[in-house]
Amino acid sequence: MPVAYGDESFREHLEHGFYVLASAVFEIPTLEDARETLLALRGKRRKLHWHGMDADEQRRVVKQLADLDGLHVVVIGSPVPLQRQERARAKCLTQLIIELHGLDVDTLVLEARSPDLNQRDVQTAAGVRQTWLPRGAQFRIDHCPGPGQPLLWAADVVAGVCRAAYLGDDEYREMLADRVYDIEIDTNC
Repeated sequence: MPVAYGDESFREHLEHGFYVLASAVFEIPTLEDARETLLALRGKRRKLHWHGMDADEQRRVVKQLADLDGLHVVVIGSPVPLQRQERARAKCLTQLIIELHGLDVDTLVLEARSPDLNQRDVQTAAGVRQTWLPRGAQFRIDHCPGPGQPLLWAADVVAGVCRAAYLGDDEYREMLADRVYDIEIDTNC
């Protein structure tokens, strides 16, 4: 079964906040090629990070990502008022798990945050299994430090691309074209 790797980007705002939870899904036979490509793109940095790149680097990385055999499932939730990003994350994570399960993915690896916040993700996944997935369905959330897992960097880039598109800059999103399946939800925050 394929494994998904996830990362987020968000913007808190009184009226125009949003949360992007992106996942990169690679079939098992393509994982090593994707990992090697991302390591090569990293250069001398600790990890590849969308906000640490200039526009030329972003274009180069997105083009390479578009050439990889993967699908990127993204949930964009709004609104996200000030101090409500964790609630928005839980809503987006719920929808992402449902979508990934529909693609026969049973594991989502997220970039590690604090132990308490990681536990919230695990609890959200447990709630989704009980409420939204078929009886007996398996779905697991794992966390791993960003610098240690290059496949998380693909999700970071996709989150940055979708954030830019949400803010009106479609250049990068168009480069990924049909590699991205994105869903917009209301967070009710």
